[in-house]
Amino acid sequence: MTATRPTDTVRPANKRGAARLAAVQALYQMEIGGGELADVVTEFELFRLGQEIDGDEYREADSIFFRDIVAGVVAEQKVIDPTIHQALVEGWPLKRIDVTLREILRAGMWELMKRKDVPAKVVITEYVDVARAFFVEDEPKIVNAVLDKLARAWRVKEFEG
Repeated sequence: MTATRPTDTVRPANKRGAARLAAVQALYQMEIGGGELADVVTEFELFRLGQEIDGDEYREADSIFFRDIVAGVVAEQKVIDPTIHQALVEGWPLKRIDVTLREILRAGMWELMKRKDVPAKVVITEYVDVARAFFVEDEPKIVNAVLDKLARAWRVKEFEG
């Protein structure tokens, strides 16, 4: 069983959820703009997390969790990318996937690898919610399927029984 809710139900993000969303945005910014980790994290913490920008209010986020995700993805990318690549449908290499979707999968994979205190089903559900913040078509389903496949490989005990 995969961890999803009906598509018409979107919960407001808590501080960790806001941190996940911001982490995906920061990773996107680093990939597209080539920014350095420390600079991008500082920019987000000073000017985005819990701030209002151009009339949009950014939710308060768990800044430590945000930093952990962004720094963790950067540090573990050489393990994360091939792992995600193997979980994708044949013929769809990770580099061919939309940048935002790629960053969602990277952040989710990092949490599955490194945050054993967060249940795998929670990780999957949270990143499906992040995907819904950016996409309305098939991408949330892709996030669900790929992270579920990865979770079953990396967190076998959570899916036994």
